[in-house]
Amino acid sequence: MEQLLMTSDGLGLVPTDSAGPVRGLTQADFLRILSTQLTFQDPMKPMDSTRFMAQMAQFSALEQSRQSNDRLDTLLAFQSAQQSLGLIGRTVEVSQASGTLTGQVTTLSFAAGRPALTVKTVEGEWLSGLSLSQIAVVR
Repeated sequence: MEQLLMTSDGLGLVPTDSAGPVRGLTQADFLRILSTQLTFQDPMKPMDSTRFMAQMAQFSALEQSRQSNDRLDTLLAFQSAQQSLGLIGRTVEVSQASGTLTGQVTTLSFAAGRPALTVKTVEGEWLSGLSLSQIAVVR
């Protein structure tokens, strides 16, 4: 039986993904909060227009920052894939808990968008699912 986890975000209950954290507010969430503020504000003391514009500017800057981070993540993924392609056929030293092993990169696959290398060691052992961070030396 699958269990559905819920969390409160101040706007209601939201399902959470046990595989990762819940993302922050979206533009739709911000507009919903803003319209709620405007609906329940005191007509005798309306929201200050400069404060309102400051909130809009802050959210806009936050959204642009989030989009920049997403683009940077994409760029880093492409760079990682490019580096991995250059390792095929090269002799490498692989760092593992049991020590350093030497072998040749034979294949490249992608797991969850990240490169995973397969190395055939000089002893004939196959090491698969290696990340770039495990490659200590490239010859």
